[in-house]
Formats: sequence, C-alpha cells, structure tokens
Amino acid sequence: MSAPQIWLSVAAIYGAAGVVCGAFGAHALRARLAPDLLAVWHTAVEYQLFHALALIAVAILMWVRPMPWLGVAAACFALGVLVFSGSLYLLVLSSVRVLGAVTPIGGVLLIAGWIALLVSAIRS
Repeated sequence: MSAPQIWLSVAAIYGAAGVVCGAFGAHALRARLAPDLLAVWHTAVEYQLFHALALIAVAILMWVRPMPWLGVAAACFALGVLVFSGSLYLLVLSSVRVLGAVTPIGGVLLIAGWIALLVSAIRS
C-alpha cells in the first residue's frame, strides 16, 4: 500500500469514527454528562473530523505532487488526532483529569502538521 493510500485510509477511519463519536455524544451522553463535559466531547469530535479532512487533502496532494514534508504533515495530523481527541474522549469517559495534561501535546502535533504543510507549500 502506498503512502497516499495509507493516509487516505487513516482519514477514512478517523472520519467514520468521528461521526460515530459525534452521534454517541449527541444521543448516549447528552443525558448523562454535564454541559461542560459535552462541550469537551464536541471539541474532540470537531478536531477529529477537521483533521480527517486535512489528511484527505494531504493524501490527494501526495498523489498529485509528492513532496517530503507532506508525509510529515500527515503523520503529525494522524498522531495529533489520536493524542488530542483521544485524550479528551478518555477524560470525558473516565473523569481522570490528568488526561487533560496530555491534550496539549496533541494540539502541538496538529499545529506541527499545519506548519509542515506550509513548509511543503513553500518548498514546492
């Protein structure tokens, strides 16, 4: 499987999981969680779905015009979603507040992904 196919597959998994998580939050968690925790869940879903779209764009760019920094962007987006959204999901479901300390690491990875995409654009 080529790199674009891998990243497109990851994007599809993140997209599908994001919709599932969004529906779960809207239907199963709404009556069980305080509004502030629902907002945290919603933030996790939004970032996951936005970056699934970003991964799709990066995968398409890899097919059209391969550039080394695109792989860095894709990896940062993929890992960033896992750490950022994943830590928020776990925080909401487990109420383990320490997980909130991990979330910024995911945010930094997402920012690094956007910077890598910028570098790719500048160097192309």
